[in-house]
Amino acid sequence: MIYANSQYALLNTHYYFPYLCKMQVSFEDFKLNKQILNAITDAGYDKPTEIQQKAITPILAGQDVMGIAQTGTGKTAAFVLPMLMNLKYAQGTDPRALILSPTRELAIQIEEHIRLLSVNLDLRTVLLYGGLGPKTQKELLEKGCDIIVATPGRFLDLYLEGHINTKSLKLLVMDEADKMMDMGFIGKIHRILEVVPRKRQNLLFSATMSELVRKIAGDFLAFPTVIEVTEQATPAITVSQALYAVPNLKTKINLLQHLFKDDEAFHRVIVFCKTKEVADNVFGYLERKFGEDNVRVIHANKGQNTRINSINAFKSGEVRFLVATDVAARGLDVSNVSHVINFDVPIVIEDYVHRIGRTGRAFSKGDAITFANPAEEYYVSKIEKLIRQSIPVFELPEEVFIEKTPYEEKQAIAREIDNQKKKDNPDFKGAFHEKKFVIKQKEAAKSGYKPKKAASKSSAKSSGFKKKGKKFKNS
Repeated sequence: MIYANSQYALLNTHYYFPYLCKMQVSFEDFKLNKQILNAITDAGYDKPTEIQQKAITPILAGQDVMGIAQTGTGKTAAFVLPMLMNLKYAQGTDPRALILSPTRELAIQIEEHIRLLSVNLDLRTVLLYGGLGPKTQKELLEKGCDIIVATPGRFLDLYLEGHINTKSLKLLVMDEADKMMDMGFIGKIHRILEVVPRKRQNLLFSATMSELVRKIAGDFLAFPTVIEVTEQATPAITVSQALYAVPNLKTKINLLQHLFKDDEAFHRVIVFCKTKEVADNVFGYLERKFGEDNVRVIHANKGQNTRINSINAFKSGEVRFLVATDVAARGLDVSNVSHVINFDVPIVIEDYVHRIGRTGRAFSKGDAITFANPAEEYYVSKIEKLIRQSIPVFELPEEVFIEKTPYEEKQAIAREIDNQKKKDNPDFKGAFHEKKFVIKQKEAAKSGYKPKKAASKSSAKSSGFKKKGKKFKNS
């Protein structure tokens, strides 16, 4: 196989198939078989989404495809449907298709899509991920399968133990490639590429096109058809965004309490936090305020079964609130999420797009509200550059009590602001450095020594946002 290793080769193979958007308005136009079409109808799919319109035909034709599409655009079905059509029926014992996912949650979602759309077929799918003992997974592999959906680590473990034979593999799919790179899977991906047949079809899907994604695409894809259904890292137009400048943690809780009084508007909400500790604190507050039956929390310290049960309870509407770290920002496919709350601004700025992509899915409207303290303004500005738009800033409602920032939190915010300034200016010494310098001056003055004049102090603004003097209207 000849790989398109250069950026030139990759960038100059864009085919957008504009005629498909005009000509193909139903799934029948793709010449899918009756079993698949019946499953599509039973699943409630009406017409192909944009990524499905553009990707299904070249995938059916056996081309390598790179799809740049946000979550919630129907990209899973965009590769699952042609995969099912090409595989047709159960055959042999070795897998013919491998789908790699960065997280267990996303792998589960993909397997659910496959099960839903292959209900009338005899194709066999095995789901492989860590966090659970491998015994059952080994037994399923022993029985034979046509499709494997896996996280990279668990796939490699079972392959190296001799439980997977890749000689019959015809299709390799890498989903959420940008998240794969963020999570440090590039080494495992290259190892997997070494053990699969060189003659195969490759599909890569990503929400953003980072340099690492571009690099792995060059190694992975052979003269691909590149399909971009929306600008990179652009939030869906169905998502309304809002930003509140909030001075501290307690005031964030007060704002959360105020917003959630409107239970009709905020009827199904995901609250994203950047650490497990903050997630547990927010969960504890919501549990006390709204009852343990109305909220669940998921993060890395929660067991796999607990996380799956929490997601299912939220999906079914059993609970109103789901508090999560970014472990759930990808692959969480829940319909009718009214709001995403960024309780903390994500430090990995690309995660902002993935977080807010949990609402406004499948042509529904949704709201994404971000709380930012003074130290988080730095990341907000970077997010706005990434998404190429300003996030509307709203005044805190009068009913929200603004708490005094505790000394420890104030110090932590100041340190973070100093670190940010050092990133932008390596010569910046920091407010804490200057404070110590002033103390040394005073000590020296007592001993009769007069040092040189100190540099002027740098002070952090309480809020760098330009208020627009408007209040956020709940949708």
